[in-house]
Amino acid sequence: MNKNILYIGIAIIIGLFSGYLLFGNKSGTSNHELSDGHNHTKEVKNQMWTCSMHPQIMQPEPGDCPICGMDLIPAESGAEGLAMNEIKMTENAMALANIQTTILGNAKASDEDGIISLSGKIAANEENNAVQASYFDGRIERLNVNYEGQKVNRGQLLATIYAPNLVAAQQELITAGSLKESQPALYKAVRNKLKNWKLSEKQIDAIEASGNVRDNFPIYATVSGTVSEVMAKEGDYVKQGQPILRVTNLNSVWAEFDAYENQISNLKIGQKIKVVTNAYPNKEFDATVSFIDPMLNNSTRTITVRTTLKNTEDLLKPGMFVNGKLKGLTETNSELISVPATAVMWTGERSLIYIKTNPNEPIFEMREVTIGSRNGENFTITSGLENGDEIVTNGTFTVDAAAQLQGKKSMMNKGKRDAPTMLPSQMKIDLSVSFQKDFKKVLNPYLKMKDAFVLSDANQVSTFAKATSESLKSIDINNLGKMEQSHITKSIEMLDAISTNDNLENQRTNFVILNENIIPIAMNMDNFGAILYVQKCPMANNNNNNKGGIWLSTEKDIKNPYYGDAMLTCGSVIETVQ
Repeated sequence: MNKNILYIGIAIIIGLFSGYLLFGNKSGTSNHELSDGHNHTKEVKNQMWTCSMHPQIMQPEPGDCPICGMDLIPAESGAEGLAMNEIKMTENAMALANIQTTILGNAKASDEDGIISLSGKIAANEENNAVQASYFDGRIERLNVNYEGQKVNRGQLLATIYAPNLVAAQQELITAGSLKESQPALYKAVRNKLKNWKLSEKQIDAIEASGNVRDNFPIYATVSGTVSEVMAKEGDYVKQGQPILRVTNLNSVWAEFDAYENQISNLKIGQKIKVVTNAYPNKEFDATVSFIDPMLNNSTRTITVRTTLKNTEDLLKPGMFVNGKLKGLTETNSELISVPATAVMWTGERSLIYIKTNPNEPIFEMREVTIGSRNGENFTITSGLENGDEIVTNGTFTVDAAAQLQGKKSMMNKGKRDAPTMLPSQMKIDLSVSFQKDFKKVLNPYLKMKDAFVLSDANQVSTFAKATSESLKSIDINNLGKMEQSHITKSIEMLDAISTNDNLENQRTNFVILNENIIPIAMNMDNFGAILYVQKCPMANNNNNNKGGIWLSTEKDIKNPYYGDAMLTCGSVIETVQ
């Protein structure tokens, strides 16, 4: 008995000692890991989560986006201390995108300072155009020159024409020839008649001497050149003065360039310009500006600058692309800031540049600038930058893409500083009792149209849009104010546009404008008899700086009419019509 107790005691002691050897050291490690785990938890708590489609969403833990339902992703950390529209990039991202920066004011002066580059085309010199016409009525029996590009020389036979009037005039000449002694005035008048039809003295004398009437008469070229247009064909009946051919003399041609609006002040007639064409890249043609179009092209915002070039060697062909370089009128100002063209992003309304705001870290911010003129591959900046600023000169669009993903001010997004959009309920509209009674009938076809948008059924959308339009047109709006009438008229215009269009994207674009006009009316109704929800998708209407699109629904659950199945639950209720 005592021996068994002893054995048990020894086993317990050995077990305790073995346990210490096996787990005692790990216990210390575990404490260390717990300590590390505590710090990691602290970091996790500091980690914010955002939506790639809605960067304004920030949540302290992962999950689904409350707007579109997409999985949240970790927000970029380390952005503490940044200004509202500053972005920070990693060194790896900078290297992968080959983002390069330049400090303004350190660049050496270019040999091409003050040189303006223009692009254009060679065109036919319209001053050298000539029209070869028929001098008498008749039928073209033979057309000797019948295709464009054919060379013609002065005096060359162009066509042969059967002319009944000339047949009668020849008979008069033969008759008058026998009476020229007794009736010289008649004889002279008949000869002048033939001369007016461009018959030469030699031809008239030949007709008179032979006494034979010719049925067909030739037409000869009056100028030399190249046929640019054939305006008749064999067998055609032509009237006196009707064009047969258009001939262009290409011994001289025009070089027509497009100059932008901000370059106009640097141009004047008489300036020397050097012209280079892609066909002869090593050959320069010296010319002088001979014409500056006084009218600006509204669509391209350019004017035409023309110069005349000698072309005796027939090197220049109409339609060739050419480049021109000329010295600008304004003297180079060393105080003006010049930046590479690769640094500037142009949206059509704004010129944008990214500057590096921290010299020691890759932190950038977009800045709007005003462009003066373009000199070669550089832009002159008149405002928005200062010497010493460090700007992005390569990879600008990559930096802008990073700004867009972070919801910062960018090329396609003016940032979060825009004024908040007015809610439909904030627009006060006065509606008569009779109008409100009639307007309630519009709701049913409108909701059916909205449901058709959710199903992405363009045909059904058109059908219900037409029904909504007809219902709205039946309402008397003469007693409404001008603003109220404007909303109704615009709503009808959009409904008609939707009903006559079978392109779903175009229908949805018009649906945005329809709702902006019709929902404020619904929000000012005294009693609809049912609860209506004003819902909004922030991703719609992206052509208007992501302003978002609104719609009416009788259901609180979101069913997005702007994207359908693609983003069915994207949106939220912004107001309720009781």
